Amino acid sequence: MATATKKSTKRKNSPKTQDATALLRADHKLVSGLFAEYEKARSFSRKKQLVSRLCAELTLHAQVEEEIFYPTVKPALKDKELVLEATVEHATVKELIAQVEGVKPQGEMFDAKIKVLSEYVKHHVKEEQNEMFPKAKAAGLDMMELGAKLSERKAELRAQRP
Repeated sequence: MATATKKSTKRKNSPKTQDATALLRADHKLVSGLFAEYEKARSFSRKKQLVSRLCAELTLHAQVEEEIFYPTVKPALKDKELVLEATVEHATVKELIAQVEGVKPQGEMFDAKIKVLSEYVKHHVKEEQNEMFPKAKAAGLDMMELGAKLSERKAELRAQRP
């Protein structure tokens, strides 16, 4: 009987609370899918729609990482390079976003910028998932609490969007 109670309690909490790295991995997967869709898209309207969503998702993701995730994991990692490099990568991603956001998706240069943005994001994701996330988990941080903070902040930011 106690097991059933534990399971039902667990089910109640799990949809709202997610491990921080699982939440960030889900963002990575979403953005990767959007980049793949962009590569297949042929119409300007579809490309514009995808770029708009990509820019919004990447901006939101970077903001919650910079506000909550990085400041929490940096002291715990005892590896100052990973967080600093990730922050610099975010700056480059933001610069590329500024070059494509709201711009008509025409021409080879536009597609080239999206390709470079995709490559930067793939590199960034690989470092986070293969290096930063395992080290953050090994540091003994409460990933569920951190995940709740990230989810809450993402919801606040989404609510502020026009």
